[in-house]
Amino acid sequence: MDTTQLEKIKAGQGFFAALDQSGGSTPKALAEYGVGSDRYGTDAEMFDLVHAMRSRLITSPAFDGSRVLAAILFEQTMERAVDGMATAQFLWQRKNVVPILKVDKGLADEADGVRLMKPIDTLDDLLARARAHGVFGTKMRSVINSADPAGVDALADQQFEYGKRIMAAGLVPILEPEVTITSPDRERSEALLLDAIAERVKALDEDALIMLKVSIPTQPGLYGELATDPRVLRIVALSGGYSRDEACERLAKDPTLIASFSRALLEGLTEGQSDEAFTARLEASIEQIYRASAH
Repeated sequence: MDTTQLEKIKAGQGFFAALDQSGGSTPKALAEYGVGSDRYGTDAEMFDLVHAMRSRLITSPAFDGSRVLAAILFEQTMERAVDGMATAQFLWQRKNVVPILKVDKGLADEADGVRLMKPIDTLDDLLARARAHGVFGTKMRSVINSADPAGVDALADQQFEYGKRIMAAGLVPILEPEVTITSPDRERSEALLLDAIAERVKALDEDALIMLKVSIPTQPGLYGELATDPRVLRIVALSGGYSRDEACERLAKDPTLIASFSRALLEGLTEGQSDEAFTARLEASIEQIYRASAH
Protein backbone atom coordinates (compact mmCIF):
# COMPACT_ATOMS: atom_id res chain seq x y z
CA MET A 1 0.00 0.00 0.00
CA ASP A 2 1.26 3.47 -0.91
CA THR A 3 1.64 5.29 2.41
CA THR A 4 1.45 8.72 0.74
CA GLN A 5 -1.93 7.79 -0.75
CA LEU A 6 -3.03 6.37 2.60
CA GLU A 7 -2.21 9.59 4.42
CA LYS A 8 -3.96 11.69 1.76
CA ILE A 9 -7.15 9.65 2.09
CA LYS A 10 -6.96 9.61 5.88
CA ALA A 11 -6.27 13.27 6.59
CA GLY A 12 -6.75 15.22 3.35
CA GLN A 13 -9.28 18.00 2.90
CA GLY A 14 -11.49 17.38 -0.10
CA PHE A 15 -13.83 14.81 -1.62
CA PHE A 16 -13.97 11.74 -3.87
CA ALA A 17 -15.02 12.07 -7.53
CA ALA A 18 -17.14 9.09 -8.57
CA LEU A 19 -16.44 8.53 -12.28
CA ASP A 20 -17.58 4.92 -12.32
CA GLN A 21 -20.78 4.85 -14.37
CA SER A 22 -21.00 1.35 -15.84
CA GLY A 23 -23.04 -0.21 -18.63
CA GLY A 24 -26.44 0.40 -17.07
CA SER A 25 -25.90 4.01 -16.01
CA THR A 26 -23.74 5.20 -18.91
CA PRO A 27 -26.57 6.11 -21.37
CA LYS A 28 -28.17 8.43 -18.81
CA ALA A 29 -24.82 10.02 -17.94
CA LEU A 30 -24.12 10.60 -21.64
CA ALA A 31 -27.59 12.01 -22.24
CA GLU A 32 -27.13 14.53 -19.43
CA TYR A 33 -23.79 15.43 -21.00
CA GLY A 34 -25.62 16.14 -24.27
CA VAL A 35 -24.70 12.93 -26.09
CA GLY A 36 -27.84 11.16 -27.29
CA SER A 37 -28.24 7.47 -28.04
CA ASP A 38 -28.26 8.27 -31.76
CA ARG A 39 -24.51 8.91 -31.46
CA TYR A 40 -23.65 5.26 -30.79
CA GLY A 41 -24.84 1.90 -32.04
CA THR A 42 -22.72 -0.46 -29.96
CA ASP A 43 -21.46 -0.69 -26.40
CA ALA A 44 -17.93 -0.11 -27.66
CA GLU A 45 -18.96 3.19 -29.27
CA MET A 46 -20.84 4.18 -26.12
CA PHE A 47 -17.82 3.50 -23.90
CA ASP A 48 -15.56 5.45 -26.27
CA LEU A 49 -17.84 8.46 -25.83
CA VAL A 50 -18.02 8.20 -22.05
CA HIS A 51 -14.24 7.83 -21.85
CA ALA A 52 -13.89 11.03 -23.86
CA MET A 53 -16.20 12.73 -21.34
CA ARG A 54 -14.19 11.43 -18.38
CA SER A 55 -10.89 12.34 -20.01
CA ARG A 56 -12.08 15.90 -20.56
CA LEU A 57 -13.01 16.15 -16.90
CA ILE A 58 -9.82 14.55 -15.56
CA THR A 59 -7.53 16.68 -17.73
CA SER A 60 -9.36 19.92 -16.88
CA PRO A 61 -7.26 22.42 -14.90
CA ALA A 62 -10.12 22.57 -12.38
CA PHE A 63 -9.62 18.89 -11.49
CA ASP A 64 -6.63 18.16 -9.27
CA GLY A 65 -5.58 16.79 -5.90
CA SER A 66 -5.83 20.08 -4.06
CA ARG A 67 -9.59 19.45 -3.67
CA VAL A 68 -10.22 16.02 -5.19
CA LEU A 69 -8.72 13.38 -2.90
CA ALA A 70 -9.63 10.33 -4.99
CA ALA A 71 -11.42 9.26 -8.15
CA ILE A 72 -13.47 6.07 -8.45
CA LEU A 73 -13.03 4.44 -11.85
CA PHE A 74 -15.00 1.98 -13.94
CA GLU A 75 -12.95 -1.09 -14.94
CA GLN A 76 -12.74 -0.02 -18.60
CA THR A 77 -11.53 3.43 -17.55
CA MET A 78 -8.68 1.86 -15.59
CA GLU A 79 -7.66 -0.14 -18.66
CA ARG A 80 -7.69 2.92 -20.94
CA ALA A 81 -5.31 5.86 -21.25
CA VAL A 82 -5.63 9.58 -20.59
CA ASP A 83 -3.18 11.85 -22.41
CA GLY A 84 -1.00 8.86 -23.28
CA MET A 85 -0.82 7.45 -19.73
CA ALA A 86 -2.82 4.66 -18.10
CA THR A 87 -5.71 6.39 -16.30
CA ALA A 88 -4.76 5.44 -12.73
CA GLN A 89 -1.16 6.54 -13.24
CA PHE A 90 -2.30 9.79 -14.83
CA LEU A 91 -4.53 10.54 -11.86
CA TRP A 92 -1.82 9.94 -9.27
CA GLN A 93 1.32 11.11 -11.06
CA ARG A 94 -0.11 14.12 -12.91
CA LYS A 95 -3.04 15.16 -10.71
CA ASN A 96 -2.18 13.86 -7.22
CA VAL A 97 -5.58 12.13 -7.10
CA VAL A 98 -5.76 8.65 -5.56
CA PRO A 99 -7.23 6.03 -7.96
CA ILE A 100 -9.97 3.67 -6.74
CA LEU A 101 -11.73 0.96 -8.76
CA LYS A 102 -15.41 -0.02 -8.84
CA VAL A 103 -15.45 -3.84 -8.66
CA ASP A 104 -19.10 -4.84 -8.38
CA LYS A 105 -21.02 -6.29 -11.32
CA GLY A 106 -24.35 -4.65 -10.62
CA LEU A 107 -27.35 -5.52 -8.47
CA ALA A 108 -29.35 -8.70 -8.03
CA ASP A 109 -33.15 -8.61 -7.88
CA GLU A 110 -34.71 -7.34 -4.65
CA ALA A 111 -35.25 -9.76 -1.77
CA ASP A 112 -36.07 -8.93 1.87
CA GLY A 113 -36.11 -5.23 1.07
CA VAL A 114 -32.56 -5.12 -0.32
CA ARG A 115 -30.69 -5.62 -3.56
CA LEU A 116 -27.49 -7.54 -2.99
CA MET A 117 -24.60 -7.44 -5.42
CA LYS A 118 -24.44 -9.98 -8.20
CA PRO A 119 -21.54 -12.41 -7.63
CA ILE A 120 -18.19 -10.78 -8.42
CA ASP A 121 -16.81 -13.86 -10.15
CA THR A 122 -13.76 -12.11 -11.62
CA LEU A 123 -12.70 -10.44 -8.37
CA ASP A 124 -9.27 -12.04 -7.96
CA ASP A 125 -8.23 -11.16 -11.52
CA LEU A 126 -9.66 -7.66 -11.16
CA LEU A 127 -7.73 -7.05 -7.92
CA ALA A 128 -4.49 -8.27 -9.50
CA ARG A 129 -4.96 -5.86 -12.42
CA ALA A 130 -5.84 -3.05 -10.03
CA ARG A 131 -2.61 -3.58 -8.08
CA ALA A 132 -0.64 -3.59 -11.32
CA HIS A 133 -2.17 -0.20 -12.21
CA GLY A 134 -1.31 1.29 -8.81
CA VAL A 135 -4.90 1.44 -7.58
CA PHE A 136 -5.31 2.13 -3.85
CA GLY A 137 -8.76 0.70 -3.15
CA THR A 138 -12.07 -0.55 -4.48
CA LYS A 139 -15.77 0.28 -4.31
CA MET A 140 -18.85 -1.94 -4.45
CA ARG A 141 -22.51 -0.96 -4.14
CA SER A 142 -25.63 -2.64 -2.85
CA VAL A 143 -29.00 -1.07 -2.02
CA ILE A 144 -31.48 -1.01 0.87
CA ASN A 145 -35.05 -0.15 -0.14
CA SER A 146 -36.84 -0.92 3.12
CA ALA A 147 -36.08 -1.72 6.76
CA ASP A 148 -35.99 -5.52 6.79
CA PRO A 149 -33.51 -6.77 9.44
CA ALA A 150 -32.81 -10.03 7.60
CA GLY A 151 -32.14 -8.18 4.36
CA VAL A 152 -29.86 -5.60 5.97
CA ASP A 153 -27.88 -8.36 7.72
CA ALA A 154 -27.49 -10.29 4.46
CA LEU A 155 -26.33 -7.13 2.69
CA ALA A 156 -23.80 -6.30 5.43
CA ASP A 157 -22.51 -9.88 5.43
CA GLN A 158 -21.94 -9.78 1.67
CA GLN A 159 -20.18 -6.41 1.79
CA PHE A 160 -17.82 -7.48 4.57
CA GLU A 161 -17.10 -10.91 3.05
CA TYR A 162 -15.95 -9.30 -0.19
CA GLY A 163 -14.23 -6.56 1.80
CA LYS A 164 -12.06 -9.10 3.61
CA ARG A 165 -10.98 -10.63 0.29
CA ILE A 166 -10.08 -7.17 -1.00
CA MET A 167 -8.06 -6.35 2.13
CA ALA A 168 -6.25 -9.69 1.81
CA ALA A 169 -5.20 -8.59 -1.70
CA GLY A 170 -3.61 -5.43 -0.27
CA LEU A 171 -6.30 -2.92 -1.26
CA VAL A 172 -8.69 -0.85 0.87
CA PRO A 173 -12.37 -1.56 0.14
CA ILE A 174 -15.11 1.05 0.09
CA LEU A 175 -18.28 -0.71 1.23
CA GLU A 176 -21.29 1.08 -0.27
CA PRO A 177 -24.62 0.06 1.27
CA GLU A 178 -26.92 2.74 -0.15
CA VAL A 179 -30.21 3.48 1.61
CA THR A 180 -32.54 4.89 -1.04
CA ILE A 181 -33.79 8.38 -0.25
CA THR A 182 -37.30 7.29 -1.33
CA SER A 183 -37.43 4.46 1.24
CA PRO A 184 -40.73 4.61 3.19
CA ASP A 185 -38.91 3.77 6.43
CA ARG A 186 -35.59 5.34 5.66
CA GLU A 187 -34.62 6.37 9.18
CA ARG A 188 -35.24 2.83 10.45
CA SER A 189 -33.21 1.42 7.55
CA GLU A 190 -30.33 3.73 8.45
CA ALA A 191 -30.44 2.64 12.11
CA LEU A 192 -30.42 -1.05 11.15
CA LEU A 193 -27.55 -0.47 8.75
CA LEU A 194 -25.48 1.43 11.30
CA ASP A 195 -25.89 -1.37 13.86
CA ALA A 196 -25.00 -4.03 11.28
CA ILE A 197 -21.87 -2.18 10.16
CA ALA A 198 -20.71 -1.35 13.70
CA GLU A 199 -21.06 -4.98 14.77
CA ARG A 200 -18.96 -6.21 11.86
CA VAL A 201 -16.33 -3.50 12.20
CA LYS A 202 -15.79 -4.55 15.83
CA ALA A 203 -15.13 -8.10 14.64
CA LEU A 204 -12.39 -7.03 12.18
CA ASP A 205 -8.70 -7.49 12.94
CA GLU A 206 -7.12 -4.49 14.63
CA ASP A 207 -5.00 -3.69 11.57
CA ALA A 208 -7.90 -3.93 9.11
CA LEU A 209 -8.79 -0.86 7.01
CA ILE A 210 -12.10 -0.18 5.30
CA MET A 211 -13.94 2.85 3.97
CA LEU A 212 -17.69 3.37 3.81
CA LYS A 213 -19.85 5.11 1.22
CA VAL A 214 -23.31 5.87 2.56
CA SER A 215 -26.38 7.91 1.78
CA ILE A 216 -26.43 11.28 3.55
CA PRO A 217 -28.39 10.24 6.66
CA THR A 218 -31.59 11.86 7.84
CA GLN A 219 -29.90 12.46 11.21
CA PRO A 220 -26.66 14.48 10.78
CA GLY A 221 -23.74 12.90 12.61
CA LEU A 222 -25.28 9.41 12.60
CA TYR A 223 -21.93 7.84 11.69
CA GLY A 224 -19.87 10.00 14.06
CA GLU A 225 -18.94 7.28 16.55
CA LEU A 226 -18.22 4.76 13.80
CA ALA A 227 -15.87 7.25 12.13
CA THR A 228 -13.66 7.28 15.26
CA ASP A 229 -12.83 3.58 14.90
CA PRO A 230 -9.24 3.33 13.60
CA ARG A 231 -10.30 0.56 11.19
CA VAL A 232 -12.63 2.98 9.38
CA LEU A 233 -10.32 5.05 7.22
CA ARG A 234 -12.95 7.43 5.81
CA ILE A 235 -16.72 7.72 5.44
CA VAL A 236 -17.92 9.34 2.23
CA ALA A 237 -21.43 10.15 1.05
CA LEU A 238 -23.21 9.70 -2.26
CA SER A 239 -25.61 12.31 -3.59
CA GLY A 240 -28.29 9.64 -3.92
CA GLY A 241 -30.67 11.43 -6.28
CA TYR A 242 -30.45 14.87 -4.69
CA SER A 243 -29.47 17.83 -6.86
CA ARG A 244 -25.96 19.10 -6.26
CA ASP A 245 -27.30 22.09 -4.33
CA GLU A 246 -29.43 19.97 -2.01
CA ALA A 247 -26.78 17.28 -1.58
CA CYS A 248 -24.19 19.91 -0.65
CA GLU A 249 -26.60 21.63 1.74
CA ARG A 250 -27.30 18.36 3.55
CA LEU A 251 -23.67 17.26 3.52
CA ALA A 252 -22.47 20.54 5.04
CA LYS A 253 -24.58 19.80 8.13
CA ASP A 254 -22.81 16.48 8.78
CA PRO A 255 -19.29 16.84 10.22
CA THR A 256 -18.48 13.16 9.73
CA LEU A 257 -18.91 12.87 5.97
CA ILE A 258 -17.19 14.08 2.83
CA ALA A 259 -18.67 13.81 -0.66
CA SER A 260 -18.29 11.05 -3.18
CA PHE A 261 -20.54 12.44 -5.88
CA SER A 262 -21.07 11.21 -9.44
CA ARG A 263 -24.12 12.69 -11.16
CA ALA A 264 -24.05 15.75 -8.88
CA LEU A 265 -20.42 16.42 -9.85
CA LEU A 266 -21.21 16.21 -13.57
CA GLU A 267 -24.38 18.32 -13.31
CA GLY A 268 -24.28 21.22 -15.77
CA LEU A 269 -21.40 19.89 -17.89
CA THR A 270 -22.12 19.32 -21.60
CA GLU A 271 -20.14 18.21 -24.61
CA GLY A 272 -21.04 21.36 -26.53
CA GLN A 273 -19.53 23.75 -23.99
CA SER A 274 -16.34 25.54 -24.95
CA ASP A 275 -13.31 24.49 -22.93
CA GLU A 276 -13.55 27.78 -21.06
CA ALA A 277 -17.23 27.27 -20.19
CA PHE A 278 -16.63 23.62 -19.27
CA THR A 279 -13.74 24.53 -16.96
CA ALA A 280 -15.71 27.34 -15.33
CA ARG A 281 -18.71 25.08 -14.65
CA LEU A 282 -16.49 22.29 -13.30
CA GLU A 283 -14.53 24.75 -11.15
CA ALA A 284 -17.74 26.03 -9.57
CA SER A 285 -19.00 22.48 -8.96
CA ILE A 286 -15.76 21.27 -7.43
CA GLU A 287 -15.52 24.32 -5.18
CA GLN A 288 -19.10 23.90 -4.00
CA ILE A 289 -18.63 20.20 -3.20
CA TYR A 290 -15.24 20.86 -1.60
CA ARG A 291 -16.72 23.50 0.72
CA ALA A 292 -19.60 21.21 1.68
CA SER A 293 -17.04 18.51 2.55
CA ALA A 294 -14.80 20.81 4.63
CA HIS A 295 -15.12 20.37 8.38
